[in-house]
Amino acid sequence: MQRDPGAYPLTLYFDGACPICNGEMRNLMLRDTAGLLRFVDIAAPGFAAFPSGTDMAALMGSLHGLRADGRLSTGSEVLRLAYRAVQLDGLVRFTELPGLRWLFDRAYPVVARHRYLVPKPLARLVLETALRRAAERRAGASACRAGACSIEARHDASTSPGDPARPSASTSSAATVPTGDAS
Repeated sequence: MQRDPGAYPLTLYFDGACPICNGEMRNLMLRDTAGLLRFVDIAAPGFAAFPSGTDMAALMGSLHGLRADGRLSTGSEVLRLAYRAVQLDGLVRFTELPGLRWLFDRAYPVVARHRYLVPKPLARLVLETALRRAAERRAGASACRAGACSIEARHDASTSPGDPARPSASTSSAATVPTGDAS
């Protein structure tokens, strides 16, 4: 599946106080081995970097994505762009099937509006357990190329031990580990 070259890097403006949003952004971070996504937590203290033509109410109402070409996308379209960036092409194709695209595009605003009603333990169970394991396997498999593995550590200054998934202030460092025998 072809990626839209004008879309990447794609900056995602998400609500880091929302367990569903936060969990999904963490999963995207883990899968983003090509570095095509940027993440901005709009719930972080001091956030004021609004994309042109938006305000806090608009950003809190729907996921927004600022494309490399300067265009702004929202809702399920942003999710499709993000999933395409992390090579979840099957999921993108599924959500673009006739009838299903219409359904997902109509369901997204309803879910976004009621996202705080989902119990945090349920959001963690679904997003921070099952999807995170899949994302870590994918990231680990993609990290090894040409006889060396890149180990990337992401540090999050805003994460407390009780909230391992808050991706708002990530910084990263990387190291390369040879995979061959040194002798």
